[in-house]
Amino acid sequence: MEDQNKNLILALVLSTLVIIAWTFMFPPEVQAPATLEATQEQQDATVPVGDAATGGIAAPADTATAAAPDAPRVPVQTPELNGTISLLGGRIDDLKLTKYHETIDDSSPTVTLLSPTGTPDAYFASFGWAAVVGVAAEAVPGPDTLWTLEDGETLTPDTPITLAYDNGAGQIFRNRISVDDRYMFSVDQSVENTSTSDISLRPYGLLRQEGLPSDLQNFFILHEGLVRMTDGTLEEVKYKKMADFAVDDREGTNAERLDVTESGWIGYTDHYWMTTLIPDQSVPFRSTAKFFPNRDIYQAEAVQAPQAIAAGATVTVTTQLFAGAKEWETIRDYQAAGVTGFIDSIDWGWFFFLTKPIFWVLHHLNQLIGNMGWSIIALTFVLKLLVLPLAYKSYVSMAKMKELQPEMEKLKERVGDDKSQLQSGMMKLYKENKVNPAAGCLPILIQIPIFFSLYKVIFVTIELRHAEWFGWIRDLSAPDPSSILNLFGLLPYATPDVTSPIHIISLGVLPILLGISMWLQQRLNPAPADATQKMIFAWMPWVFMFMLGQFASGLVLYWITNNTITFMQQYLIMRSHGAKPDVFGNMKSTFSRKKAEPASANTNKTPKTK
Repeated sequence: MEDQNKNLILALVLSTLVIIAWTFMFPPEVQAPATLEATQEQQDATVPVGDAATGGIAAPADTATAAAPDAPRVPVQTPELNGTISLLGGRIDDLKLTKYHETIDDSSPTVTLLSPTGTPDAYFASFGWAAVVGVAAEAVPGPDTLWTLEDGETLTPDTPITLAYDNGAGQIFRNRISVDDRYMFSVDQSVENTSTSDISLRPYGLLRQEGLPSDLQNFFILHEGLVRMTDGTLEEVKYKKMADFAVDDREGTNAERLDVTESGWIGYTDHYWMTTLIPDQSVPFRSTAKFFPNRDIYQAEAVQAPQAIAAGATVTVTTQLFAGAKEWETIRDYQAAGVTGFIDSIDWGWFFFLTKPIFWVLHHLNQLIGNMGWSIIALTFVLKLLVLPLAYKSYVSMAKMKELQPEMEKLKERVGDDKSQLQSGMMKLYKENKVNPAAGCLPILIQIPIFFSLYKVIFVTIELRHAEWFGWIRDLSAPDPSSILNLFGLLPYATPDVTSPIHIISLGVLPILLGISMWLQQRLNPAPADATQKMIFAWMPWVFMFMLGQFASGLVLYWITNNTITFMQQYLIMRSHGAKPDVFGNMKSTFSRKKAEPASANTNKTPKTK
């Protein structure tokens, strides 16, 4: 039993160390794909610099900043979105998500995704053209351009709108904007060349965010910032690393420009929401990330190749804009419709090979059951079933080790303090009885990657946001809101704030049940005789209880369910192999007082003779 206890202690300590390390480590930075070729840079050098030049768009002018909120607007109404589009600059800059509220209270405000410049958290999308040949830079529409509403009144899934601008120099620009019933806009940018000369223009779309989002979490396991796909290569750059792409208002040299030759997209993401520019996936474009430090502006651009427009001709290009919630089903459907690698815009993390299938199972269980809490419990049973063969071998080995205890005791009496003989004798016993002494670690160790993967799933996927279980658990992505400090709501006292130093002892019902479940699992075996081992065993459940007490309640629910299933599996398997765990006896011995130690050999001294 001593070796079995040592193995279990080793597994528990290792699990603790890994969880602690997970709490403090940071994910590695993703290497960006190769930048534009020198020929592309030379081509850019021939284009004027300014707000409409090759996507080298400077910060908005003061006049645009002041006028943007008051400019004429076109309403946007869909089942998932409402807001407006500003005719000043033709910006999509006012969007709210109708299904999502800021808190679990349905009367709280809906989530705001895009806001006009000049307001807090200003964030918008804009589409335009850069002058290349035959057109002056000031003749293309810019941020101060006031477009006219040529067609339509309200943008809905059934009624697109068309914005128009006549520059008076022979070109008429139009943006036909449509939207589906979820989160995807389509912008058809066209130029009608009514002049007698051929021209060349370069279409672009941009996302501009003024300052950092006010709800930025800066949590190490969560990616917030730039996200883009370049010919199958995913790149994620956190906001704090965007300083590497700093440029001035005259198109500095640090902008991160990548050639997309086959397919890709670029945008910004936070915890649950995302905006992404998606050019036609069959044409090449330039994907550019910038940060304007003097104005604290983060910008993402999708700049397409120059379009030659003959006299009397019209050219149209299309760019899609995703602006909404990172719902797995929605993003999966957009990927199926042709947006390459779009499902990877969800932050699946290092263990993506586990997080993706785990979420897939959880999602479909929730569709079947209709409650995410019970779905997590059902998922735990599925995961335990998958690892049952390995767990079975482990528990059988533990039961056999328990059967070997009498032989072990005889071996210790026979060899005395000779550790070498003791070790070789033990190995011989293990070999003869086909026992793996390390097998006891496997059931716990195998839970580590599953635990981390489920943690990631619960934390980053929007399907867990504000998902109820029952009773007081109304958000499985948040910690248990109950507290032992007010007797779980029976006393009329508020629980301490998260900034309070005593918040760590404000344990809810689920964390306490977690500690109890771990403690009961230990009672399957007698406490070790070694004092150090016994102390570690005694403290381990309560250490985990406090460590996981502030984790998402969905994760704690999984851990409790996992412990309960493990207890039952181990008990039944050990009983089937002749071992009879004395759970109640072990519980009783835990609370009994420690017996007095035998007198030391040094006290049995032979009396001196005179």
